[in-house]
Parts: sequence; C-alpha cells; structure tokens
Amino acid sequence: MQNRQPHSSRRSFFSGAATVGAAAAAVVALPQVMPSDATVSEPARVAPEKGGGYHLSAHVKQYYKTTQL
Repeated sequence: MQNRQPHSSRRSFFSGAATVGAAAAAVVALPQVMPSDATVSEPARVAPEKGGGYHLSAHVKQYYKTTQL
C-alpha cells in the first residue's frame, strides 16, 4: 500500500500559494481609499439663474487628472 501523505501536502501547499497570490493581486488591483478625515468638503454653490453653472470642482479636477497621459 502506498503512502499518499506527500501528495496531499503538495496539493495543500500549492492551493495555499494560489490563494495568497490571488489575495495579493486583489489588494494591488483595488483603488486606494482615503480616510474619511482627509476629505475636504466644498461649500454648496447656488445654481445660476440663466443656466450654465460649470465650475472647477474637486470631482472635475480628479477627472482631468485621469485623462492626462
């Protein structure tokens, strides 16, 4: 009768290594999250009476950063 212990040990080793690799890839792929204390709130703006209303907000600045090459 053959001893099957080394095969299950190798199998669990490779399974664990694959799990650790997948977890590391997920951490790298996730976006960085800023702490809630570091967020800056802008004062609410009143909409203009004749339309328009474009202003350079933090959201727009972030969009412009993502479009730069």
